[in-house]
Amino acid sequence: MAKMIHSMIRVLDESASVAFYSDAFGLSVADRLDFTDFTLVYLSNAETGFELELTVNKDQSQPYDLGNGYGHLAVSVADLDAEHQRLTEAEMKPRKIVEFAPDGKLVGRFFFITDPDGYEIEVLERSGRFG
Repeated sequence: MAKMIHSMIRVLDESASVAFYSDAFGLSVADRLDFTDFTLVYLSNAETGFELELTVNKDQSQPYDLGNGYGHLAVSVADLDAEHQRLTEAEMKPRKIVEFAPDGKLVGRFFFITDPDGYEIEVLERSGRFG
């Protein structure tokens, strides 16, 4: 059986990305591997063994074109309203909270936030399937 261990995104500014993921989601650098042409930075926290791998290509000077294939990363939080307020107060510009109930039954509550490179992160309330 396979175990999911990380997801990778390419970032332009290592410091800005590390600060964003630390401030927004409490992720910190678990490991950093520096090579000639690129650096890999692994972020995690105590709540999960899953890591976010930031790839910093040293010859990249322009923002990445995310294209139309990327969807989003997702994290879950215990108190969605408090997290939304905290991120708003930190001027991180979370979008509005959505209550997703397509057939009248609540499936989940969430909002999206965008990182410095334009990647979308869905912040879900821990309940139901997302508990």
